[in-house]
Order: sequence, then structure tokens, then C-alpha cells
Amino acid sequence: MPCQVAVVTISSVPAGDDTWVRPPWQPPTAGTDAEHLLGALDRQRETFRWKADGLDDAGLAVRVGASAMTLGGLLLHLAAVEVLYSTWRLDGSPPLGPWDPSDWDTPDGWAATFDVGGRGAAELYRVHDDAVARSRARFASTVAADGLDRPVAVTDPGGQHATLRRLLFDLLEEYARHTGHADLLREAVDGRVGEDPPDDWSPPRR
Repeated sequence: MPCQVAVVTISSVPAGDDTWVRPPWQPPTAGTDAEHLLGALDRQRETFRWKADGLDDAGLAVRVGASAMTLGGLLLHLAAVEVLYSTWRLDGSPPLGPWDPSDWDTPDGWAATFDVGGRGAAELYRVHDDAVARSRARFASTVAADGLDRPVAVTDPGGQHATLRRLLFDLLEEYARHTGHADLLREAVDGRVGEDPPDDWSPPRR
């Protein structure tokens, strides 16, 4: 039998219109390894942020089933992850924000990063957006200066330093996991579903 090849359309362009502009969360159609990796990470960041966007305290506190996870908790947790990866794990520098890195290697310490602790919606959005903006800038400048093969501060149990490539893939994996959680939580809040933000959505702090 002849082989059939599926053609995937990244984004549709109306007939006769060749002025489509790639949204900021879309990875490049053709770029370098670094551009694709950073672009894929930004796609997960922006999709997660869209899933959590525009809610009040009650909306950010909605739970699904037996899980204690909430969108508010995910905003705070991913802010902590951004800080951890872009400071302590990247170059050993002390983190900014309300976290103690000595807690991050313990189960209780990680669990605490999901605890909103009475923070309201405005503060949760601000903490997350500030952390993402700083992290994005630090990683962009480091990749531009040293490339993906640069050794970073974090090591495996045998003492071998990870590369910047591995660190960024781990951050991408963290976002991908929690964006899936956000899919379910946001649908439970108000029915919002979708793979990507709409083209007219404006991501914060871009």
C-alpha cells in the first residue's frame, strides 16, 4: 500500500492574506536548537498563564476531586520553580522572593510552594509574572552568551554538573506537567478549554 503522509498545519492563514504574525507563545517554525527550546518553554508558560488568567480569589481556589491542587497554588509553585532554576540551579546565586532554597530538596519544602498562605489573586499573579519575567531574561542572556552546552551549578548525585540544555528541558517538563493540571482546574472553574491562547490574548509582562 502507498504510504500516506499527514500534513500538520501550525496556523491557518485566510486565503489571500500572507500577513499572519506568529503569536509570542508559538515556537519558531524553523529556528536554531536554542530558539526552539526557549520557544517551546514560552509556549508552555503562556498556555499555563492563559489557563489561570482573569480569576478572582474564589476561582483560583477551586479544587477538583480529592486533589488539594488549585490554580492559585500552581501560580505560586511555578513562580518558585522559575526562581529556583534561574538562580540557585543555574549559577548558585541566592533566589529572590519568599522561598528558602534549603527547603527545596525536601518533600515538605516542595509542598509548601503550593500553599498560597492567604495571598489574594492580585498578589499571586504578580509573584508569578515577576518570577517569569526575571527568569526569561536570565536564561535568554545566558543562552546568548554561553550556549546550551554551558555547565550549570546543579549536579546529579554523582557530582556531575548538568548543562544549561538539561536545566531548560527540566523546566519545560515541569510546566508541561502542571499545564495539564491547569487544563482540568480551569475547565472546572468556568468551562474554559483549548490547547493554546487565542491570537488576541495578551500575555502579561512580555
